[in-house]
Amino acid sequence: MDDDDALPHYRFRTIWISDVHLGTPTCQAEHLLNFLRHTESDTLFLVGDIVDGWQMRRRWFWPQSHNDVVQKVLRKARKGTRVIYVAGNHDEVMRHFLGLAFGGIEVCDEYSHTTASGRKLLVIHGDLFDAVVVGAKWLAHVGDQLYMFTLKLNQWLNSARAKAGLPYWSLSRFLKDKVKNAVSYITHFEDALASEARRRDFDGIVCGHIHKAEIRDIDGILYCNDGDWVESLTALVELESGELRIIDWKAIEELRQSDFTVGSIPGAPVIPRGAPAYARTADEAPVPAQ
Repeated sequence: MDDDDALPHYRFRTIWISDVHLGTPTCQAEHLLNFLRHTESDTLFLVGDIVDGWQMRRRWFWPQSHNDVVQKVLRKARKGTRVIYVAGNHDEVMRHFLGLAFGGIEVCDEYSHTTASGRKLLVIHGDLFDAVVVGAKWLAHVGDQLYMFTLKLNQWLNSARAKAGLPYWSLSRFLKDKVKNAVSYITHFEDALASEARRRDFDGIVCGHIHKAEIRDIDGILYCNDGDWVESLTALVELESGELRIIDWKAIEELRQSDFTVGSIPGAPVIPRGAPAYARTADEAPVPAQ
């Protein structure tokens, strides 16, 4: 039995994570590894930018914790979780392998997912609806460098805050929320994704790319963004009922540090510490793409 099988874990029908940016110093790999160890699902979607090829071309960075995340995802695939990798822009090399599978991980450019409640969702990273990425890739690379600088400054600020006994605070999120152009960019991005879902007769859309977790209705279309594992440390999850929720690393930390059999996420069953690993039956197989 895997040592992780003895840990208490939340049980979901589906999990979506994106924008992990493995290969960069700002990736919160340890928190993600704890998340993966304390969650189980029928299907795990990796919604792009899992590995940051842009940064790794400039500088090689691959500590053991990043390798542990990859090994954990592969282990989930071997044990019966359906793992679907939707390519993004930072890991665009994966778009050369669409339709193939590596270690049980399916690679695609987009995916149609049907929830337990019957809603049809388009799963896509979202970079193809970013005018900067599509129309001026050089500018996207410049913006990426500025963003990395902001994250490094954020690390320094939070190190100082921790020494002063203050809680974590995201500089990048603050700037996104306060700077008018950033707010406008995010709104336009969300509207463009919702319009695409409507045009293709989907009930909703799940994406990543902009590092801003969100679930909201946009003119009758359910827009979901699963966030990132650089700043917000969030995932989108589907409960067995088909309800969608955003959860963050704090809920997992609470479970990790306790012996609880009931977690803080209503509707999400907790498999207690030491219980056998969940075995999926044929009747519970994920709904295939439409």
